[in-house]
Amino acid sequence: MSERSLESKPNILITGTPGAGKSYLCERLSTHLKFNWLDCSKIAKDHNFIEEFDAEYECPILDEEKLMDHLEPLMAEGGNIVEYHGCDFFPERWFQAVFVVTCPNKTLYDRLKGRGYNAKKLESNIQCEIFGTILEEARDSYKADIVYELYGETKADADKSLKIVKNWYSMWKRK
Repeated sequence: MSERSLESKPNILITGTPGAGKSYLCERLSTHLKFNWLDCSKIAKDHNFIEEFDAEYECPILDEEKLMDHLEPLMAEGGNIVEYHGCDFFPERWFQAVFVVTCPNKTLYDRLKGRGYNAKKLESNIQCEIFGTILEEARDSYKADIVYELYGETKADADKSLKIVKNWYSMWKRK
C-alpha cells in the first residue's frame, strides 16, 4: 500500500485544441468520478484573470499567475479535473494524469466555425491540431508515462475516452 490515504484523489488535466471535445468529456467525468471540474477559461472570466484582449484573435489573454494562485489550494486537495486548451504553464506536480483530446480537422473546423471563430483564429486552431501542438506540449511538459491521447470526434469516441479515464482512475487507486 502506498503512503497516500484511501480518501485521496488524483488531479487530472484534460487538454486539447478548442473544439476537440474536452468540455463534453469533463462534464461526464466529473459526474462519474465525483471530481471537481475546473474549467480554467470559465474561472478566468469569472474572476477577471485576464491580462488583455487580443483583437486579432478576438480572445482574452489569460493571466497565468493569477489563475495559478487561485488554483493552488484547490489542487492541494486533489480530486480535480482541470480543463484548458494549453498545459505547459501548469506545475507538473499538480497532475497524476494528463489526457490530450484530439479531433480530425474537418470535424474541428465545423465545430469552430459553428462557434463563430474568425478566419485567423480558425486557421490558427486548425494548424495547432494538424501539427499536434497540444499533444507535443503535454509530452514536453510532463512525464511520458502520465500523458495519454484521447479522441473526441464522435459520441462513441467520448464514451471510449470516458472508459479509458475511468479505467486509469481504477488502476491509480490500486497503486
